[in-house]
Amino acid sequence: MTQLTVTLDLDGVTDKAGLMDRCAAALKLPDWFGRNWDALADSLSDHTVWPEEAVERGLLIVVRGWRPYAEARPEEWETAQEIFAEAADRTPALTVALALGS
Repeated sequence: MTQLTVTLDLDGVTDKAGLMDRCAAALKLPDWFGRNWDALADSLSDHTVWPEEAVERGLLIVVRGWRPYAEARPEEWETAQEIFAEAADRTPALTVALALGS
């Protein structure tokens, strides 16, 4: 069975708040999602907040449109990458991939 694929589209995102909003929407995170780095790390590693299909199949998050955000906020983008990588390392059912095209 293949992983559930979720696209995290960062087109137009210029700050951390925008990134968190897109993560909450794409991953269908609960209203109580804290929209901070720790909350994002916890949510990525916590199957109970994943979309139901992902719990059964695993989750592939494809991040697209990330380059403008990375250029506008390099320190934030570095933190986001670290969180994605650490969550994927800790959670075998999770894969995060950066789309290199547009």
